Amino acid sequence: MRRRMTVRRLTAVGAVAVTALGAGVAAAATNTAAGPQGDGTAITPVGYRVTPAGHQTNLGDLPLGLRMSPDGRTILVSNDGQGAQSLQVLDANTSQVVQTIAYPAPQSLFYGLAFSPHGSTAYASGGGDEQIHVYKVSARHLTESAPINLPSVSPAGKKVNMFPAGLDATPDGSRLVVADHLADAASVVNVATGATSTVAVGHAPLAVAVTPDGSTAFVTNQGADTVSVLDLTGAAPAVRGTVAVGTHPNAEVLDARAGKLFVADGDSDQVSVIDTATDQVVSTVDLAPYQRADVGTNPTGVALSPDGSDLYVTNSGNNDVDVVDLARGRVMGSVATAWYPSAVVATASKLFVANTKGLGAGPNDGPGYPNPSVGGAGGISPAEYAGSMIVGTLSTIPLPLPHAALAHGTVQVAANDGFHHPGANTAITQPIKHVIYIVRENRTYEQEFGSLGKGNGDPHLNLFGDGSAPNSRALDRRFVTLDNFYADAEISAQGWNWDVAADSNPYSEALWPADYSGRNAPYPSESGNPAIAPNRTPADAYIWDRLADAHVSFRNYGFYVSPSPSNQEVAADPVLNANTDHAYRGFDLSCPDSPGTFTPLSRNCGAPRISEWLREFNQYVAGGNLPTVELVRLPNDHTSGTKPGTPSAKEYVADNDLAVGTLVDAVSHSRYWKSTAVFVTEDDAQNGPDHVDAHRTTSMVISPYTQTGRVDSTFYSTVSMLRTMEDVVGIRPLTQFDTYATPMGPSFASKPDYLAYQAVRPADAGNTLQTTSAPMAAVSAAQSPLQADQLDSHQLNEAIWRSIKGAGSPMPAPRHSLRTLDQTPAG
Repeated sequence: MRRRMTVRRLTAVGAVAVTALGAGVAAAATNTAAGPQGDGTAITPVGYRVTPAGHQTNLGDLPLGLRMSPDGRTILVSNDGQGAQSLQVLDANTSQVVQTIAYPAPQSLFYGLAFSPHGSTAYASGGGDEQIHVYKVSARHLTESAPINLPSVSPAGKKVNMFPAGLDATPDGSRLVVADHLADAASVVNVATGATSTVAVGHAPLAVAVTPDGSTAFVTNQGADTVSVLDLTGAAPAVRGTVAVGTHPNAEVLDARAGKLFVADGDSDQVSVIDTATDQVVSTVDLAPYQRADVGTNPTGVALSPDGSDLYVTNSGNNDVDVVDLARGRVMGSVATAWYPSAVVATASKLFVANTKGLGAGPNDGPGYPNPSVGGAGGISPAEYAGSMIVGTLSTIPLPLPHAALAHGTVQVAANDGFHHPGANTAITQPIKHVIYIVRENRTYEQEFGSLGKGNGDPHLNLFGDGSAPNSRALDRRFVTLDNFYADAEISAQGWNWDVAADSNPYSEALWPADYSGRNAPYPSESGNPAIAPNRTPADAYIWDRLADAHVSFRNYGFYVSPSPSNQEVAADPVLNANTDHAYRGFDLSCPDSPGTFTPLSRNCGAPRISEWLREFNQYVAGGNLPTVELVRLPNDHTSGTKPGTPSAKEYVADNDLAVGTLVDAVSHSRYWKSTAVFVTEDDAQNGPDHVDAHRTTSMVISPYTQTGRVDSTFYSTVSMLRTMEDVVGIRPLTQFDTYATPMGPSFASKPDYLAYQAVRPADAGNTLQTTSAPMAAVSAAQSPLQADQLDSHQLNEAIWRSIKGAGSPMPAPRHSLRTLDQTPAG
C-alpha cells in the first residue's frame, strides 16, 4: 500500500498565509545536530533525515555509475565529482574497495560502465575526455590500456563535444554502443579498430541497453521525454523508432525474458514499461510518495532481481529505493538509503546502492573526511571544497527483504522526509500583497553577520563589517536575524535551480561537476535548456510559470537573462522574457549594482542595476500598479577576488550592499510599504568561512511585520523562503521540497512597525581598482573572465580572506555541520 496523505493548504491572494505545514520534516530531527549524526544517520540541508539501511562503504566524490561484472564477483563504480574523479573496484562479497584509479582534472569519467561478455575487459566513459577508457580485468584488478578515442569533428568538419555517457557491449563483445550526451547522438564503436559510426538521437542521451541478440539498442534521451530505438544490424546504426515516455528519462534496465524495458523517468516520478516487441509503452509505475504529490522523487537508477519478479528503483529526492512487484505493477514498499541514491544493482542475496552524497558534508577536518596534502594556492585542496568534499557511499542491503522489514522501511522513509508529519496547521495572516525576491551571490552567514552582536556568529570570521555591509547588517539587526538558514545547494549551478524551481534535477546534479572542474561540460542552469527544468512539464517548472498560470503579475530584473547582440538582456523562457526589464543588466561583474561606487568596466553596462530598478519602481508608484512579485538579481557580492583592474572584495560588497539598502529605502518610503515583504538570500554559500556550516548563508525578510529585532533560529532553507512567498501570493508549490519546507511564520509578528528605513552609503564604496600588488593577484588574474560562477572558489575565497585579513593570514577551513533543527525561534 502506497503512502497517502491529504495536505490542507492555507493560501490567499493578497494576504500572507504563513503556515507550519512542513514543520514535521524538521520536527523529526528536533534537538539533533544536522549533518552526519555520528550514528550512521544524517540530516540534509532541506531538513530530510537519512537513515541508510544495510552496510555502508565509503566511495569517492559523486558516484554516478555502478556496474556488476558478468560473474557477479566484482562491482565497478564511476566517481564523477568536481574533485579527483576515480574508478573504483569493489569485491561484491565484502563490499570493500580493492582498487582505485584516480583521474584528476582535466582527466575525466562520466556515468557509463560496461564489461565485455566474459568480463575480461571493462570500459568506462570518459565524459569530457572524449574517449572510452579500456581496462584488462584479472582477479578483481584493472590494468588500463589504450583508450578508444571518439571523433572530435563531425563528417562536415564541425567541432563536436561527444561527452560519452552510458555504455553497453554487444553480446559478441565486438562493439560498444555509446550515448553521446552533449552531441545528441549515439555511436557504435568497433573495439578492435576504434572505428566509430554515429547517429542522431534525442536531446542529452544518457543510458544504453543492448538486446541479447545484438540487433537493437535502446537509448534514453534525458533532456527530452523519449527513448531512441537503434537498429544495429547494418553497417551503421539507424534509428528504428522513438518511444515517448515520461520527462527526462535516465537509467534503464532490460528484461529480455519478459520482452520489457524499464525506464526511470527522472522528472515524472515514474517508471515507463516498454514492450520491446512493439516499441510501445504498455504501462507505468507511479513512484510518487503519496497521492497527487508534487514532483521531486527524481528516480535515477533501476535494477531487476535475478528472477525478474521485482524492480528496484533509486529515488534521489526521497533518499530511498522503491521495491516494485512487477506482477502487480506497483510499489510494495521502500528501503531507506543515504543521501541522493544514484544507481543500483542486485543479486539474489544483496542489493547494492550508490549514494552520491552519502551522509552529507560534515566538518572537513575530522576523521574520515578528505584531507589531501596538495592543492591550489595556499594549500587548499578541492577535497575541502563544499562542492567536492562530500563522500559518496555504497549501501549493501541483504535480500530478500522480509515483509516486516519492507513495511518498516516504508514508514521510516515517510518519517525521514516528513511525508506523514504535516505539522501544526496554524497561520499568521497579514495584509502582504507584494513580494520582492532578491537573490545575491555566494556569501556565508559568517562573512557578513559573524560580528553582528546577536545570533550565532563568530566575530573572527566576519569579513564584511559595517564599513562594507552597513545596510545588510542594519536590516538584519532591525528586522529579523535568521541565523539558521541554509542554501539547499553546494554551488551556483544547483543554487539557481533551487532558487527558482525548488529542485536541482538529475541532469544538473550529474553535469555541474564537469563544468566547475574544467572537464568540458556546459553550465547546467540559468538557460532555456529543457533538460535542466525539474518538472514533469518543463514549461511549468519555474516560479514565474506558476505566477503566470495563476495570473499573478510579476516583473523580472536579471533572473535567467543574457545579453543579446543589441545589448538587451533577454530571457530564453518566453514567459519570463515577456515580463523582463531588458535594460536591467544580468550577471556581469564589470557593471555596478549601485551608482557612484565604481566606474563601469564595460561600455555595455547601461544604468547601474538599482538605478534601473528604481526608475521602474517610481513609475509603478506613480501609476499605482506595482507588480505582485518582483524578481531582482543583485550579483556583485560575488566579487572577483583580488583580480587586478577590478574593485576589491570590500568594494564589490559595498556596491551590492548599497543597492539592497536603496531598494528597501525606496519601498519603505512608498505607498507600498504597508503591503510589501522583501525576501533576500544568496544562491549558495560557496564555501566561505562559517563556524556552523558552509551551507549557512545570509538571509533577510524585510517588512513592517518582521521589524521586530528578534533572532529567529528556526531551521530554514532556500525552499522555506520559496514556500513562504508562494503562500503570500497564493500559488501552489513547485515541488515536494517546498511543499514540505518549514514556512517562515516565526519571522513575522502580528503587530506591524511602519518605521521607514534610510539607506547609508558604505564607507568602502570607493572607486579604486586593485593592482598586481594585491594578495594572490596573479592567481586571481588567471581566473576566467567576469562571468557567472566560472571562478575557482577555493582561490576566490582565499584571495578575499587574505585581502581583508592580511596576505599572510590563513583562511579557516570551511566546516559542514548544520545546526540543530530547532523549530522554536530564539531571541
